[in-house]
Amino acid sequence: MADPQTLPWWHPETLARKRPFLDARRAAVKAVRAYFQAEGFIEVETPAIQVSPGIERHIRPLAVSLREPFEGVGQPRYLHTSPEFGMKKLLAGGLPKIMQLCRVFRDGERSPLHEPEFTMLEWYRAGVDYTAVMKDCAAVMRNVAKAAQRSLANNGLLQWNDKTCDPLQAPQRLTVQEAFRTHAHIDLLATIDDPASPAPPPAKLRKAARGQGVQVSDADTWEDIFFRVMLDRVEPHLGVGAPIILCEYPANLAALARKKPGDPRVAERFELYACGIELANAYSELTDPAEQRARFEADRALHTKLYGSAPPIDEELLEVLARLPPCAGAALGFDRLVMLATGASEITDVLWSPVV
Repeated sequence: MADPQTLPWWHPETLARKRPFLDARRAAVKAVRAYFQAEGFIEVETPAIQVSPGIERHIRPLAVSLREPFEGVGQPRYLHTSPEFGMKKLLAGGLPKIMQLCRVFRDGERSPLHEPEFTMLEWYRAGVDYTAVMKDCAAVMRNVAKAAQRSLANNGLLQWNDKTCDPLQAPQRLTVQEAFRTHAHIDLLATIDDPASPAPPPAKLRKAARGQGVQVSDADTWEDIFFRVMLDRVEPHLGVGAPIILCEYPANLAALARKKPGDPRVAERFELYACGIELANAYSELTDPAEQRARFEADRALHTKLYGSAPPIDEELLEVLARLPPCAGAALGFDRLVMLATGASEITDVLWSPVV
């Protein structure tokens, strides 16, 4: 008998092993669409090819060349890392509630939890703040878990390695500041002297991290240290037993979110966690074109420092931000959620075909 680990992804034995997970995935897709249809959302489709894929600091896009008819030289374009920019333009055009299930692309990402091409569920509500999409996140998680339970006859829990999470429990809300104090014994906000700085000086956070036994170097930036503490000390505890909404991220880590009124050190951004795994990223949207341009420019500078180049700024997006109503949106890793709902051991178990 062949070793299952050596069989190609299309082999009948491989597909037979994955088929229960894939059937549950199909059920989850139907459940997600049914939820948003009942909520009055319009399902939209925006192009994967964009002038700018977004300028997330630690996300590497895939570049393509687009040739128009009878033109010999292609124009630089990118495969989107999220449909966010296209969807915000539709919001500015007057659509009040929109959602999309689409393929997105990120270079340099492959692990049991990552794939270079994956499915993102993204949605936006006009006239609300980020608390409204918190409720959507909880509902999507419940509906996907129930769909997988009906398909697989499992216990309905989200599972990853030795951790479980009950999606029927209401998500607990925890600020990033509270999470760092509880799990890392670090007063995170005390390490931010200037709320307007896109890159706080690292000295205070470096000292605090070392005081708790976290290994950091003198060359690490504030952001490097934040993520090291987050990955080592905080994330493993999030969403164990019940889902966690980790909210009020430091403003310098929320490039597209508006700052929280009354405390400019933090932004109205949250992430949804289950079983120690981040499933969704969401925020109240920034609608100030001047502030957004400044943030883009700071992120482009960091992206260039890290990778040698950076995607351009989407000038059309900045134009429409002035017309964008108060709104909030969320992006959820659909494959990850299905993986947890089915108890699959890695993300490729719930994909019809991996990237090869």
